[in-house]
Amino acid sequence: MHLTKDDRQTIENELNHNHSLKQIASLVNKHPSSISREIRNHYITKNTGGYGRPFNHCLYRSTCPVRKNCQLQHCIKFEKEKCPKLNHPPYVCNGCSKKHLCTLSKRYYDANYAHDEYLSVLQESRSGVVIDKKEINYLNSILTPLIKNRKQSIHHAIINNKNLIMYSESKIYKLIDLGLLEVRNIDLPRKVRFRNRVKQSKVYKIDKNCLENRTYEDFLKYMEENPDTPIVEMDTVEGLKGGKVLLTIHFVNCSFMLAFIRDHNTAQSVIDIFNFLQDLLGIDKFKEMFVLILTDNGPEFSNPVEIEFDNDTGEKRTQIFYCHPSSPNEKGSCEVNHELIRRILPKGTSFESLNQNDINLMMSHINSYKRKKLNNVSPITLFETIYGKDTLDKLQIQEIESNLINLSTTLLKNR
Repeated sequence: MHLTKDDRQTIENELNHNHSLKQIASLVNKHPSSISREIRNHYITKNTGGYGRPFNHCLYRSTCPVRKNCQLQHCIKFEKEKCPKLNHPPYVCNGCSKKHLCTLSKRYYDANYAHDEYLSVLQESRSGVVIDKKEINYLNSILTPLIKNRKQSIHHAIINNKNLIMYSESKIYKLIDLGLLEVRNIDLPRKVRFRNRVKQSKVYKIDKNCLENRTYEDFLKYMEENPDTPIVEMDTVEGLKGGKVLLTIHFVNCSFMLAFIRDHNTAQSVIDIFNFLQDLLGIDKFKEMFVLILTDNGPEFSNPVEIEFDNDTGEKRTQIFYCHPSSPNEKGSCEVNHELIRRILPKGTSFESLNQNDINLMMSHINSYKRKKLNNVSPITLFETIYGKDTLDKLQIQEIESNLINLSTTLLKNR
């Protein structure tokens, strides 16, 4: 879908008059879903207050005794409130009649900003391969010994290292043609030429059939037949593009979350963590804790068999299901906890200087944070009740005294 600047100006004007997406779509001759996607992809977030009211998005701002000297995220009782209207069309505040009184974060659709952002993305998509130096060095460390020194083919190198190389063969050939890798065309035993495709898939899945019997509909059916099954939600939290990432493992029954630092966002790094957890906890405790795992469609999760089965014995140890694409609400409990991680590690923060001890410290603070939905009990307390203190100790998560909990960026800066 391509919109002109005039189209975007029409969208902004109609939103300012609180017209529906259907009305806007008819004016620019597009489907309402296209207008919805345009707005959700290009809105601006502004942290502004209302007339005579400073910005404050704390849930307790109207009853807090220190609200006049509020420090927001530095307050241990701070809980972020988000306007529920932003979860529904039109997703922005342009035409809201109460925005001049509201002190919460606001979203606006601005035609000029949206068009500039669209042009920037379009230019980037046509400029070729987007990859950073660290990722190139990582690929060189794997491919150079196999192809340049041992004269293996690219196909052979990739299929035997599919959990480490999260790129398709055509992408590797393209990187070689651009001269970005140490391997050159002359090093290839046989140069295979690929035709240019009209559209290449952005996601390279290790197992193309990984969704078979593991869809979200399969998950719902399984839960209908086994309603008491504890659910574990799994996801990735990124730092800078191409750098270290976190694997998050969230126990829904107690809102307790584990996080593990990984050097690269590969399938093998995920498999290694689950093998580590089995060795750490023992197979019986592992199977008790990880009966069912719900995750998204990221390529790092596209080798479910090696997560589901013990590589040594072949014993099944867990069951994986996948959410629909672009549906984070289907594992919403995990996403809520990610907001706490982002208070400490905001988007755009590099994870390169962090180690697992830092991550354990962060998760100790997050898991000690008492939740209203848990009747003001902390996730760490519930987890210990369900799985035992011995398990908690093995995972190296410790309870933090309530008044010492720090969910700000200073936690890991002052370590």
